[in-house]
Amino acid sequence: MNERKSIISFDLDMTLLDHENYQITPSAMEAVERLRKHHRIVLATGRDMDNYYSSQFRDQIHPDGIIHMNGTKVTAGDKLIFNHRMAPELVKELLEFAQENGLSLGVTVGDTDYYTNPEGVRENDRKRWGEMNRQFADPWLLLKMPVRTLAYIGGEEGVRLLEGRFPQVKFPMFAGKLGADVVEQEASKAEGLKRLCRYWGIELSHTAAFGDSMNDLEIVQTAGIGIAMGNGIEELKAAADYVTDHIRQDGVVKACQRFDWFREWE
Repeated sequence: MNERKSIISFDLDMTLLDHENYQITPSAMEAVERLRKHHRIVLATGRDMDNYYSSQFRDQIHPDGIIHMNGTKVTAGDKLIFNHRMAPELVKELLEFAQENGLSLGVTVGDTDYYTNPEGVRENDRKRWGEMNRQFADPWLLLKMPVRTLAYIGGEEGVRLLEGRFPQVKFPMFAGKLGADVVEQEASKAEGLKRLCRYWGIELSHTAAFGDSMNDLEIVQTAGIGIAMGNGIEELKAAADYVTDHIRQDGVVKACQRFDWFREWE
């Protein structure tokens, strides 16, 4: 019986999910289905895949495990195997600094968005997606809620400001450099991958990870084979074991063919 003693991990945005049409590319979806026979499929993302705007993609891909929010929440099937929360004091300091400096910083919880300077989020949505119809609420309510990570929406200048004030936090920018994840230094997708390896009894050398942006750097470096998408940022390409084609040029399936992953790991 095939116990699937290997893991193929995928970032979601601009690795499987094309932001041009907000659809998972057909060739990537076909690759996932073919891989599933011999490998465990993992999503490793900065999103909480249980949120309203992400759950449709979770259900479409139907992964064996998910590394949510850069490794601060890890699930294997329906089981929560790791859960880390930010200290409320740190959340308060981040929100205060963002508000003082006119930065859009917050998080989506369930169907509601809690951000400082919500107009900055609306403007970003209009540029990237059209209107997202978000439901904004008072960000200070986050101080009474469990927060694992936050997100910054804006340009590189805001990231530089935040990095200078909060050395205990990292701010890996999204591929389009129109925002960044806000994650404590010790958290990463790579740590989430290690946790799933231990849970399933899989060697780290029998893993592969696809990504395109800065929050994929650690997992691409840590996995047995790290793959950067052709549309990925240059820093990630330099760190990867292999650079495949662009998301719109069947990059996922081409890498799988290159490493012969449509059968068992050897």
